[in-house]
Amino acid sequence: MDVSARSKRARVCSGCVVLCACQTSFPSSPVCDSRPLAPAFSLSLSLSLSLSASGSLTQSRLCPGGRSRRLQLQRRSRRCCGSSSRRRRRRRRCCYCCCSIGGLQCKDATDLMERFNLSGLQRSLMRQAVFPVWRGIGAGNGVGGGWSQGWGRCLRWETDSPGPKPRIPIFDYPVWLVRCQGGRARLIEVCQRGRGAIRLPTDMLSIKLPRLYDIHQVPKVFREDGIISGYRHPQSSALDCVLSSFQMTNETVNIWTHFLPTWYFLWRFSVLCSTLNFLSDSYTWPLLVYMLLICVYPFTSSCAHTFSTMSPESRHICYFFDYGALSLYSLGCAISYGHYVIPDSWVNSWLQQHFVTIAVGNSVFCTSLSCYSRFLELQFPQRSKVLRTGAFVVPFVFDTAPLFYRILLCCGGSCSPSDALSSHCYHLFFACLTCFLFTSHLPERLAPGRFDYIGHSHQLFHISAVVGTHFQMEGVITDMLSRRVLFMAQGATASLAGTVGALALGLLLNLGVIGVFSAPLLRQAGAAGPAAAPPAPARCERKEQ
Repeated sequence: MDVSARSKRARVCSGCVVLCACQTSFPSSPVCDSRPLAPAFSLSLSLSLSLSASGSLTQSRLCPGGRSRRLQLQRRSRRCCGSSSRRRRRRRRCCYCCCSIGGLQCKDATDLMERFNLSGLQRSLMRQAVFPVWRGIGAGNGVGGGWSQGWGRCLRWETDSPGPKPRIPIFDYPVWLVRCQGGRARLIEVCQRGRGAIRLPTDMLSIKLPRLYDIHQVPKVFREDGIISGYRHPQSSALDCVLSSFQMTNETVNIWTHFLPTWYFLWRFSVLCSTLNFLSDSYTWPLLVYMLLICVYPFTSSCAHTFSTMSPESRHICYFFDYGALSLYSLGCAISYGHYVIPDSWVNSWLQQHFVTIAVGNSVFCTSLSCYSRFLELQFPQRSKVLRTGAFVVPFVFDTAPLFYRILLCCGGSCSPSDALSSHCYHLFFACLTCFLFTSHLPERLAPGRFDYIGHSHQLFHISAVVGTHFQMEGVITDMLSRRVLFMAQGATASLAGTVGALALGLLLNLGVIGVFSAPLLRQAGAAGPAAAPPAPARCERKEQ
């Protein structure tokens, strides 16, 4: 390709691309009818560059008609430039493209589209394939122009003869890079291999958000009742899963409604750490365990919803950890209720002494039953829903039994209402609402497809659960501060084994249950191998093509 001299050529770092240039305006002359010509825009058939794996230029060839087009531009330059001295100066400044579409001269890509009456698909492909490399003199900051999007790091100029390194030419016209068919895949391939002396700029390979699919385009294991669209690819990469949290899918609100409350609970926990002595005051240890777990369970749920579309096996395993975090949260509720919320008549009773021990068993039962229900989801969806709901209802009923009894006593006039009881009542209301939303699948069941992105039951379920946890936290903190004298007077102090030790035991047991249920899935995924991973549905592939 001729740029300023025949001995110079362009070297492109990687990718299958075509380097083109827009001609500068010719000077006024009788031949040109005293009107400067607009820059000529040439498209991807102008020059074909064949690149090796390392990204260096190995061959350049003219497309059909390219030689005649170049000669035509040279003759036009001679006619416009006039005298021989001006012609020599003009030759040094011109950069000839090997071919242009029909010899038309266009101001930019939009002008080119209008002249050829391109369709919407052709316009879209052109916008993706053509972008500027050099802004030209006067087009950018400074007199000398400049490279666009960091392309100065990707192009260098060489001479065939030995000698000093040539100076990068300064163009007074825009230079465009046209990516030919398969160029993007080639660019990505060479970048991943890490070959070539010159690296591509990061903004060249722009990150695009993953595309979304309808319910008939994803496997059955990924489908949700009443949700028609907004599904992510069933074989998404970890990066695609993270990027999907920043685009509107049917999981986006689920992710953020538990990710943002995590930071709120962490902030409340940090405030308590600055006002209470969690290290030496054993009375605060149940609150310490409870605050840790209300920070863990929404974060685990957010991660499970984020990475649940990497594969069918990863979907099950992600939700296994989600169920385990919820089970540990129920254990934290039991530890705090057994030390702060329990009625006065139950203090130092047999139930209080064994309350935490039974809660550890309930957490293991909850994780086991909820994980097992996922294996019945495809064949017996109703049975799976019943088992999963029962797995969380059982520990909830056991944990709140002291609270229910205390509320009944206050309703009978045996105690006076307090701020803690009002917070606990709000928590019970939102807990019942959460259970209703989880089991009913309303409102998307009444209008499938209307609530795919915003307003379906799982999003409302998340919001209701977080609000209920907030009121529960306020009630537990109020009871802890107001009933300290009562518990200390009766010698009902918390022990390290009954708080932190119970949490550690419950964590180990739940991780063991998750490992037992995850092992067959991991073996199945390992036996299939990455090459035999289930592909996207055929209809999805046809639509992509």
